[in-house]
Amino acid sequence: MPLIPQDEIVNFEKMIYLPMVLTVLERDRILFESGSFKLKRPYFELVEGAISQVQKELKETKIHMRRRQMKVLRNAGDDTFTEYVFYHGGYEDHRRYLNLRLRNRVEELIRIYLSMAEVKN
Repeated sequence: MPLIPQDEIVNFEKMIYLPMVLTVLERDRILFESGSFKLKRPYFELVEGAISQVQKELKETKIHMRRRQMKVLRNAGDDTFTEYVFYHGGYEDHRRYLNLRLRNRVEELIRIYLSMAEVKN
């Protein structure tokens, strides 16, 4: 039996992926602001909506983790893997993530949040 329940692993992974998604979207927002687009506002509003959704979910995840005394820390990494340490209920779990997997999942989440922002507007 795993020491950390699978439903909590989802929250740990949100704490890995959502800050990355937020960083990418904020950089993109800056590019849309300073870019030479003919009509900037639609792109800017789409990215702003996605950022808002990510921030909301990240806040909820942080509250959930704080209440359950959970913590995730980034450990050593190299060109291929990045290791994260999950703390939950007195247990420590070391997990290695393939950097390519991290990038692909962040890209997938950006698509999801941009489509969510598009529906709201």
